[in-house]
Amino acid sequence: MRVRLFLFLLLTIISLKNYSQVEETAPPDYIKTINFKGDTSESQLPVLKLGDYVDLEFDALNGNEDDYYYKIEYYNFDWTPSVLMKSEFLDGFDNQRIRTYENSFNTYQIYSHYKLTIPNEQTKRLKVSGNYMIHVFNDNNELVFSRKFMIYEPMANIGVSIKRSRDLSNIEYKQRVEIVVSPNDIQLNNPKQNVKIVVVQNNNLNTAITNLIPQYTIGNQLIYKYDDESSFWGGNEYLFFENKDVRGANSGIQRIDLEELYHNYLFTNYPRFNKPYTYNPDINGNYLVTVLDAENPDIEADYVWMHFSLLSSTELEGKHIYVYGNFNNYTIDKNTKMTYDSNYKIFKSSILLKQGFYNYKYVVVDNNNQLIEGAVSGNFYQTENNYKVIAYYRDLGKRYDRIIGQGEGSSVNISN
Repeated sequence: MRVRLFLFLLLTIISLKNYSQVEETAPPDYIKTINFKGDTSESQLPVLKLGDYVDLEFDALNGNEDDYYYKIEYYNFDWTPSVLMKSEFLDGFDNQRIRTYENSFNTYQIYSHYKLTIPNEQTKRLKVSGNYMIHVFNDNNELVFSRKFMIYEPMANIGVSIKRSRDLSNIEYKQRVEIVVSPNDIQLNNPKQNVKIVVVQNNNLNTAITNLIPQYTIGNQLIYKYDDESSFWGGNEYLFFENKDVRGANSGIQRIDLEELYHNYLFTNYPRFNKPYTYNPDINGNYLVTVLDAENPDIEADYVWMHFSLLSSTELEGKHIYVYGNFNNYTIDKNTKMTYDSNYKIFKSSILLKQGFYNYKYVVVDNNNQLIEGAVSGNFYQTENNYKVIAYYRDLGKRYDRIIGQGEGSSVNISN
């Protein structure tokens, strides 16, 4: 009897472990510039129409020309493992070697640039819409990194409007997302249980709002007009720099040095949480690899040590401050953590980045490991942010969550 009870508990624990939410795996230090995008989408968070192509590119800086392999897995709307067999969502084979790569040309930092396009000859088609993750392995079958992506079917129109918060205490600081889901030629059965909504700000899944249910319906339309439940902190416009000419001081760069690699020192930034809002056009945390006087930035752009610095203030003393942006998929790690220089009263950090145009900001992580985006830059309702709204639907008797539509909105014309 005790043996049976032990086996039951063991199986229960294994089951719960297998069905916990999966997270992306951050790459090791020698893997850089992971660029993941569709035909028309920006890097890092592709949301593709069923049948479209997606490209994954990355650089390996170890100079070994290693072989890398990829696997594709399918997940439920909440990123727990799906019960679907691989043959149910994939036509062809995965666990294939990434065959397209080139070595860097005329750069101080040697690297190999890898590129994978899906579908391809081996992985012919992804059959169903929903959540996917691609896992990249090395020769020893060790996981190197993973990235999420989504595929949707245009079965519903998603209307997205950005409003100011109704809460007077946050009306100057928060943005509220209103959503209208309009099905095309499908009947959404029991939408309060079967339809799930995910809202993503600036392609950052770490701060996404999930599992919104419709408040009410008008005809066949689902209406979401929440206040707190669909509100985001407005944040501030991203800072930026450009170093497509690595030998000349471009936008945001104060001085340049050449050692084993080029070093670019940015102008020292200052905290903005106590300053008035100022409009500053940005690309919402994204980045673009580009280089002057070269034909192929993929292999001709060099790697440069970027030196960031931030003036300290009384409010920031003793805080854990990080450089934050899409350049590393909004990952908080040791590579982006800033150290405090008591002689100059600044926080500073050095990050190895490929030449290009980059958005970044400074954020605080408290002692409870909670991210506070506005602690350095402030929160303003006027900030221009991009929002993606993704609608999931599991019909009666189905075994997976299909994505029936996606919509986008910007707060550039935010209204009350």
